[in-house]
Order: sequence, then C-alpha cells, then structure tokens
Amino acid sequence: MTAPVFVVEQVPDGPEFVLEGPEGRHAVSVKRLHAGEDVVLTDGHGRWTEGIVRATEGKDRLVVAGLATAHEEQWPTPRITVVQALPKGDRGEVAVETMTETGVDAIVPWQASRCITQWKGDRGLKSLAKWRSTAREAGKQSRRVRFPEVADTLTTKQVAALLAAADFAAVLHEDRGHDSEPLATVQLPTQGEIVLVVGPEGGVSPDELATFAAAGARTCRLGMSVLRTSTAGTAATALLLGRTGRWA
Repeated sequence: MTAPVFVVEQVPDGPEFVLEGPEGRHAVSVKRLHAGEDVVLTDGHGRWTEGIVRATEGKDRLVVAGLATAHEEQWPTPRITVVQALPKGDRGEVAVETMTETGVDAIVPWQASRCITQWKGDRGLKSLAKWRSTAREAGKQSRRVRFPEVADTLTTKQVAALLAAADFAAVLHEDRGHDSEPLATVQLPTQGEIVLVVGPEGGVSPDELATFAAAGARTCRLGMSVLRTSTAGTAATALLLGRTGRWA
C-alpha cells in the first residue's frame, strides 16, 4: 500500500520534522501510525517529500525522520478543468470528492441560470470553503501531492471567457439530438488546457449554450444514458484521462 499523505504549510528540507496540530492528531490518533512506517508530506501544490516515522509523542505529534530531498510534481498535460454547476444539497461535495479522486486538475463552481442552489453572502462563502476542504481531504485520501484548484464561483459570462481561452472546450449535453458529438471520439489536444462544462439538474439553458458556443465550446455527450450533474464530471474526467494517455 502507498504511504499516507499529510499536508504541511511548507515541505521540510531538514532530516527530521515534527508533524503536529490537526494533521499530527490524524496521523497519531486516527491512522495510528507507528515507528518504521512510511509517510509523505506535501503542500498540496505539487511539492512533496517522503520519510519514515521515528516516533509518536502524545496524541498529536508525529516525528518523521530520514526525509528525502523535496520533489516538485509538474502540472500534467493536458490540464483538465471541470466547470461544475451548483448541485442541490451535498451533491456538490460528492462531485468534488470523486473528481479529485479520479484526477481532475481544477474545479470551477458555476452559478447557472437553472441552479436551484444559490451561493450568496455568507452561505456562498461557507459552501465554497466546504468544496475546497473536500478537495483537500480527497486529495490526501487518494495519495495526491497536487490537489485540484477550486476557483471562486463564476458567472456564465466569466465561464465563457474561460472556455474561449482553452485549447479544447466542451459542454456536456444529455440531448443526443442536439448536434452533440461523442466525447469518446472527438479530437483532443495533447498539450494545453481542456475545459468541460457540467450543467445543473435542469440542464444548460439555450441562452447559455449559445453563449458557450460563441466562445468556441463544442457540445458533447458521454453516452446513451443521462448522468446526474454530480457524476457527469467524474465520468468525463476519467474518459479524458484515458484518452489523453495520462492514465497510461
């Protein structure tokens, strides 16, 4: 089994490091790590190092020794961003969790016109913080050292600008008769940025589709069945990771 991952503000350069606070407590009291076990320390932005547990102290201090030189994981290419319309209830956290585990590089919350959920004021800030926390925890759980970026919530106009700057942009659409192309066969770039848009439960509105098409986005379908908004991004990410060779 691969070594568990813990997040630190700055990846240590010295031969020994004490992991404490919430991460130390999780390592000692939840994971119950013991001397001799391997661990990975990362800042979540691609920089990481691996060491061996030397000792535990109390309930929240893990002494890590034998630290290797810190490494820097480069951004994979092509980079995959999913623009996720805000789902109802906790389905947003489900989407963020599974996309992170699958390997998405960035997630952009989108306030689509047909979204039932509205991120406004303090509620919006709390919801965004929950998405970011979910990405962080899912990144640790899936042994990633570069966690996906979760952007601020964008409007339709801002999403269109993001699509216009991408090397490949597509809106996932459930209507097979809507001049859509299969994502499984559409030509993809080997470098640069891929951006996918996942609509809300009520679907992407005609006006939004027109705005995104004007920005250069294609309309693509995943298959014969209609996926929920909370699962479509994960399925599409997995498909692209396989097609681009990143899962090779």
